[in-house]
Amino acid sequence: MILLGSTGSIGVNTLFIAECEKISIEALSCGKNIKLLNEQIAKFKPKFVCIQDPKDKILVNHDKVFCSQDGLKDMISQCKSDLVVNAIVGFAGLNSSLMAQKLGKSLALANKESLVVAGKFFDASKIRAIDSEHAALKCLIDKRKDIKKLYITASGGAFYKYKIKDLKHVSPKEALKHPNWSMGAKITIDSASMCNKLFEIIEAYHLYGMKNIDALIERKSLVHALCEFEDGGISAYFSHANMRLSIAQAILKFHNKNFIEPLNLSKIQNLKFEKISLKKYPIFTLKDEILKYPDIGVIINSANEYMVYKFLEEKVGFLDIAKGIFRALDHFGVPKIESIDDVFEYDMQVKLYLDRGI
Repeated sequence: MILLGSTGSIGVNTLFIAECEKISIEALSCGKNIKLLNEQIAKFKPKFVCIQDPKDKILVNHDKVFCSQDGLKDMISQCKSDLVVNAIVGFAGLNSSLMAQKLGKSLALANKESLVVAGKFFDASKIRAIDSEHAALKCLIDKRKDIKKLYITASGGAFYKYKIKDLKHVSPKEALKHPNWSMGAKITIDSASMCNKLFEIIEAYHLYGMKNIDALIERKSLVHALCEFEDGGISAYFSHANMRLSIAQAILKFHNKNFIEPLNLSKIQNLKFEKISLKKYPIFTLKDEILKYPDIGVIINSANEYMVYKFLEEKVGFLDIAKGIFRALDHFGVPKIESIDDVFEYDMQVKLYLDRGI
């Protein structure tokens, strides 16, 4: 397989499964964590590697090193592997997803931003979703035609117990304390703001073709998705909060190993579902609008990405993330996305617009 984003949590868990299943790794890519990449190179002996910054090339223990976005596309095109696992964070993962589908490769997708900003340019039937919520939905809706509504779940993130007035002064350190999952900084902040759940809603739409989708808070992260049927019945998908199961479901055609420990249902107590507070999580008020106008995904994603990194740099406050998103939407409105080039242009213009206001 080709593994993009190998040093992140998805990448590390994917390599764990690859080792267990004796899957060869033809290529690896990473951003800045060259030390871990070198450890992975020594262990899995890929034919190619790609890194973000050409200045780091001298640090990589490999004789075939590609660099930057152009290098990443070249690397994918030279690989013979049919499977691409895209675990790159953010808009930066879009080019790789597009290249994988252009070459007819199977795409196991953890980079939800690819579908958020450009879902209509993908053949979703050839995408294997890695997010636990979408992997769970796939199991629940398989071969069913009487589906009425889909639900995904949210933990509530780092600030579930905070009062709204307290969010004005929270720090990046506080926002990065996710209660249940071990994830990178960007997605952990998105979880705290509920932007991640908004993205997963539109991702589910592109993957499964339904607009009757909602999200509920389930604090234990034991129920990942629910499916309501026309007859009034509801099915739920339970598992521990561990990405290895959904990764295995995405990259393996058949598997019978327990990559995670099964739940002991008799020990689960006080399981409950709650509506998402739109006052506390204003970004989630965009759910119906993004389902009605999916093209605004590129505006929301670009603004969120820009504001999250400014928050991590402590240049804006946590509440400014949502304000930046709404400001960008007010300015750009519903974009006219007629080609994939339009997606890249809007992503750049949104960031330039917000940069002038910081």
